[in-house]
Amino acid sequence: MAIINYNDFEKVDIRVGKILSVEDFPEARKPAYKLQIDFGEEIGIKKSSVQITKHYTKEELLGRLVMGVVNFRVKQIGPFMSECLTLGVPDKNGDVVLISPTKDVPVGGRMF
Repeated sequence: MAIINYNDFEKVDIRVGKILSVEDFPEARKPAYKLQIDFGEEIGIKKSSVQITKHYTKEELLGRLVMGVVNFRVKQIGPFMSECLTLGVPDKNGDVVLISPTKDVPVGGRMF
């Protein structure tokens, strides 16, 4: 494990976003969805590819608050350009469980 200081942590811009749209991503190697996430006025709407089909339906995801890293470089995933990293943690089988605020908080809020 690498030890970092607080200044290193501050470089990672993690924000609250609201999922606006969810589409299947059949071209992905592993089952995935393509999301459009609203990160508020300052950041705007970003696209993300997420492998969360084991725990979430498209209908469950619409309008859900999630956490995402918004200052990574764009990453090409097959034919899709992912503009942010939607955060999650693995369950006991290694399937992704999203990290979400437990209260209603404003979109665009930065994690600290």
